[in-house]
Amino acid sequence: MTDIPFLSLAIWIPILGGLLVLATGPDRNARMARVVALLTAILGFAVTLPLYIGFDAASAAMQFREHAVWIAHFNIHYRLGIDGISLWFVLLNAFITILVVIAGWQVIQSRVAQYMAAFLIMSGLMNGIFAALDGALFYVFFEASLIPLYLVIGVWGGPNRVRAAIKFFLFTLAGSLPMLLVLLYLYQSTGSFEILHWQRAALSMGEQSLIFFAFLAAFGVKVPMWPVHTWLPDAHVEAPTGGSVVLAAIALKLGAYGFVRFSLPIVPDAAMAHAPLVIALSLIAVVYIGFVALAQADMKKLVAYSSISHMGFVTLGFFMLNPLGVEGALIQMISHGFVSAAMFLCIGVLYDRMHSRQIADYGGVVNTMPKFAAFFMLFAMANCGLPATSGFVGEFTVILGAVQYNFWIGLLAATTLILGAAYTLWMYKRVVFGAVANENVAGLADIGARECLILAVLAACVLAMGIYPFPFTDVMHTSVDELLRHVSAGKLP
Repeated sequence: MTDIPFLSLAIWIPILGGLLVLATGPDRNARMARVVALLTAILGFAVTLPLYIGFDAASAAMQFREHAVWIAHFNIHYRLGIDGISLWFVLLNAFITILVVIAGWQVIQSRVAQYMAAFLIMSGLMNGIFAALDGALFYVFFEASLIPLYLVIGVWGGPNRVRAAIKFFLFTLAGSLPMLLVLLYLYQSTGSFEILHWQRAALSMGEQSLIFFAFLAAFGVKVPMWPVHTWLPDAHVEAPTGGSVVLAAIALKLGAYGFVRFSLPIVPDAAMAHAPLVIALSLIAVVYIGFVALAQADMKKLVAYSSISHMGFVTLGFFMLNPLGVEGALIQMISHGFVSAAMFLCIGVLYDRMHSRQIADYGGVVNTMPKFAAFFMLFAMANCGLPATSGFVGEFTVILGAVQYNFWIGLLAATTLILGAAYTLWMYKRVVFGAVANENVAGLADIGARECLILAVLAACVLAMGIYPFPFTDVMHTSVDELLRHVSAGKLP
């Protein structure tokens, strides 16, 4: 089974399937485009399952490796491989793609083929980011993934979609330019683009610091960290529901993944030296952005700021450089993929019916949409970090790591549990409970079979991870321990 190139299949099946969907042509063939897109997404997910089944959790080495010469003159190779850190993100990405295709089944009526193709191609490119072991290959996938998401926001988004799409593109592109210079510098210094080779390169403290801040610019914008987070609320508000789901569930993880694949192992001494700075920025995101979320009147904006706060937990966990912190951050990334996707899908359900995201336009939704209200409550509780939901596992583990690192940092980080409950339950109360004050709410229809299926699948994932997280955490222990051993060993004499 290991001879089958599962990683290449996970990358190229969605991309080629997306091109095939594009070939279905105009909207009169929309049904064919939807069917081909769904079959492609299911096949793309199916080929990722052997990665988990055949993964050796006891090994910290890269597994399912593939290698081919790409541009021999510059020593650029097509190198792929995954470890316990990247495994779950490939599966999560392929899984979310299926839900996004189903979610847009009836909602998207114009340029259906292009819409479905954009998500399939983006899925393949993002799998390439998580699997790439060559710096040049990683950069190509990293930059190329911007294009489909830019088009999704800019073509199918809200009234200010063009401005939001351009802001998203410019922020992320500008942030990644310093990374390109660093990749070229590492190639010049080592003669190779192989990421694992870079992790063994001897670099002075000055070189490490410059490289660290270049990576911080690239990945910090992508997370996004405070204060370069301002593009995210605009992008979420204007993006269609599927765009918000992929942006929150997968795209934000690319920046966080970059920290553990590049910043920590390549420049370990600089990472340790500058960890207090990243921890401080993360705490600002956790606490300050939580208060900002409290002031939002738009449901999508509130959940967008909630995402920034939760991703602050991720960077906080990584840079405390202890096993609890790093594993908790990885768990939080997976959980956030489920919970944020579910929250945006729930808001999308309401928006499809009312064409409004304003909290003030709702009230009493439980009276007309009881099944929807039940699902929405579960996901709201998971967003708060309620025990027995996936949201609790990651946050609690990061807080334990923070207390181990410094009690006061752990105390500040724990405030997100209170703030998260405050802004999430405030929104839920205003939208779902109370008397029906808006006549449009009185005429709402409860969720249908398609919407119920999507929310039920995500609910099962949220509860399964919250009640029994072992299958999610088991594969990452050895890889995290090896990463921290490498960081603590450092490169300086």
